[in-house]
Amino acid sequence: MPKENRKRGRREEQKKRKHDHDDHNASPKRHKKTVEDIAEADVPEDAVGQDEVIDGVTHPGAIPFFGMLDEDEQEYFKRADEMLELNQFEGPEERKLFLESVYKEANGKELKIANSQSCSRLMERLILLSTPKQLKDLFQKFSGQFVHLVQHRFASHCCEALFIRAAPFVTQEHTKPELLQAPSADPDEIFVSMENLFLYTLDELAAYLGFLMTDRFASHVLRVLLVVLAGAPLEKENIKSAIHSKRKEKISVSGADSTRDYTLEKRKVPQSFLEALEKILQESVAAQETSYLRLLSTHPTGNPTLQTLLKLELTQFGKSRAKDEKSLIHKLLPDDPIKEGTESASFINGLVYDPIGSRLLETIIENAPGKLFKTIYAEFFKERMGSLARNEIAGYVAGKILERLGKIDLEQAVKQIAEQIPGLVERNRTAIIKTVIERCIVRNVNTLPIKVQLEAAYGGSKGFEITRMLKPGEADDGKTKQDTSPDKVHGSLLAQTMMTVPGPLANLIFDSFMNLGVQLTLRIARDPAASRTLQAALVSPNATTIFRRKVIQQFYGHVGELALDPAGSHAIDAIWEGTHGLAFIRERIAEELSENEAAMRESYVGRAVWRNWSMDLYRRRRADWVKQSRYAAGNEGFQSFPESNGDLPPMIQSQRAGRHMTAIELARKKHAEARSAQAKKDAAHEKNETKDKGKAPVATH
Repeated sequence: MPKENRKRGRREEQKKRKHDHDDHNASPKRHKKTVEDIAEADVPEDAVGQDEVIDGVTHPGAIPFFGMLDEDEQEYFKRADEMLELNQFEGPEERKLFLESVYKEANGKELKIANSQSCSRLMERLILLSTPKQLKDLFQKFSGQFVHLVQHRFASHCCEALFIRAAPFVTQEHTKPELLQAPSADPDEIFVSMENLFLYTLDELAAYLGFLMTDRFASHVLRVLLVVLAGAPLEKENIKSAIHSKRKEKISVSGADSTRDYTLEKRKVPQSFLEALEKILQESVAAQETSYLRLLSTHPTGNPTLQTLLKLELTQFGKSRAKDEKSLIHKLLPDDPIKEGTESASFINGLVYDPIGSRLLETIIENAPGKLFKTIYAEFFKERMGSLARNEIAGYVAGKILERLGKIDLEQAVKQIAEQIPGLVERNRTAIIKTVIERCIVRNVNTLPIKVQLEAAYGGSKGFEITRMLKPGEADDGKTKQDTSPDKVHGSLLAQTMMTVPGPLANLIFDSFMNLGVQLTLRIARDPAASRTLQAALVSPNATTIFRRKVIQQFYGHVGELALDPAGSHAIDAIWEGTHGLAFIRERIAEELSENEAAMRESYVGRAVWRNWSMDLYRRRRADWVKQSRYAAGNEGFQSFPESNGDLPPMIQSQRAGRHMTAIELARKKHAEARSAQAKKDAAHEKNETKDKGKAPVATH
């Protein structure tokens, strides 16, 4: 039967009921609504300027409307944004004047710009390039509205950038008090320190922290503010962990100072910041009921904020903080001792397999005091390491546990996990195997059980097969399909980790590479993920000269085509270092590159390989290239350069720096010194004889 044609959603039904209700009370004459009437109609009467308390958490009122930019203003700010992004100014002075003119035009419109979808990026770029004075002005313009700005989809990013950019200036003013007395052109201007501006902002947000922790946009800003207060680092590699959103757009300025990016180094902060952080932990967060905090542990937005708070509490205020009944860790795990049957036990067991909650458990395991960690490990995980490693979610928890185990406990855990390796390989869960190997290296634990299991899991007709681990793409008309799936990446990382363990574990990889054959080696070289393993094998300190010679010789006849491949070109670069002690092979590879000069110069990756191999020198002064290459390759069959660093070519000096002389080099040096001394002796003797012959004979009586 045909369905009734109706619109979706509750709003349409509410609109229909409201329309019916208005029809009964409507007057015959319709009045035109003013802007004020529309604004009042859109916002509930009891929502403006009032706060609501829901589930014990204070909610701020509705976000006010700050107005919109007109078309001319939008056009101006868009052009300014493009100019700042390209950064095509003649010099810093010209850019400074341009910034001042933009700030002058934006005066009084800062809130509109920050809330604008098209112009909020301009505000972020302005913040990246602003002086401390301009940052303070922005703080003051935003003051009183931070609670609403941090909740806004676009303005929240501006607040985040403002906090990160202003944080280093707090340290500067704290370590150099003379900056606080900076003169101003305006005698009526009241100087405010950056420290106080942050504290005023925190006071504004303090009453709503419980709500902001779970707000979609404000939670990211809150986490950045907590890191700023703690003086903790905010580095690029951690920028998308528990601090920033994974979908955060990267706003930058072309050619600008890299230190002005969204990063922070560890720095000193005023005591007032640490006191403010402790106040947040004690009064605003730890004051919440245990049940509410445990609900946050599985909340998609609240969990990262809870992680940040917990980590800062244990790292900034010491491990002894766990004994404090008002501490966050004690609120989450109040039972002492923690054992099966307690609420804390139920909480921990509930987090292990939860996709969101397991991340909080990882933070607890990573930062908990030693005594608490040992209790949790012995009670819940010691006999379960094998089953934890087998699970897709709990495997990450197991990885964090392994990082804190001592040698004896690690040996027992390795036995349990080694038994699960065949199943882990079958389900492509190799990250936990990589972690086990890394910890065995650190704790000096025998890796033979892991080697046996891996050899069986990746075994084939020819024994251990590296291709089953790397899964290179299928060849198609001389090219390899580009596939960088997570499974392939994890397999490549596992192989690279295995090569760092000298002995049987590394030999699995090396022996398999030698037995591959030309076609499989070329497939691996062209695969983006698998090629990294091949590169690591060629430069590995555990690789023998025989291994490197046999593998590199498989590239003969294919060097030119690999040098033009995005992945294969890196393998050719690795051959330069891989030919240490094999100067004649390096020259053979260079000759093939030279034969493909025209194609390489037309390719971006080809030009990079040409430059890395110093092929211009090879073409113009081949003899010099050969001398430098043979010296850099360390080939013992060729005469080395003189010992004086000043006589060595620049390339050789840089490669020789920090390297001890080999036994044969020391012998050569000793022989050369002996010959030099003998030559000097012979020259002196000859000189004396010539002198004697030139003298007149003495008469005798």
